[in-house]
Amino acid sequence: QVQLVESGGGLVQPGGSLRLSCAASGSIFSINGMGWYRQVPGKQRELVALITSAGRTDYADSVKGRFTISRDNAKTTVYLQMNSLKPEDTAVYYCNADIRAWGAAYGILYWGQGTQVTVSS
Repeated sequence: QVQLVESGGGLVQPGGSLRLSCAASGSIFSINGMGWYRQVPGKQRELVALITSAGRTDYADSVKGRFTISRDNAKTTVYLQMNSLKPEDTAVYYCNADIRAWGAAYGILYWGQGTQVTVSS
């Protein structure tokens, strides 16, 4: 059984910072790319940031220069450092990861349960 567990969401004032974490656990053979997405009610889930197993990163234009995605040395935890937060960053943030479990022939995409980020004064 593989799962992703997120933490770090909450309420923050505009201009503030938050750091999200997402830890993968279970019967994992390998993890390829990991990423963060966000969703607000009535809208589609959108990409925020991605990081490959080689450390290459990609960001949505709306967060470039403010958010930073990173992984730990074991590459089982992905982080999202969010600075200069704006009210429009308010959303439920989800992590995902391309994970190949032990005994599996290929990887599949797993999702975390989501964590609420609210930016408001």
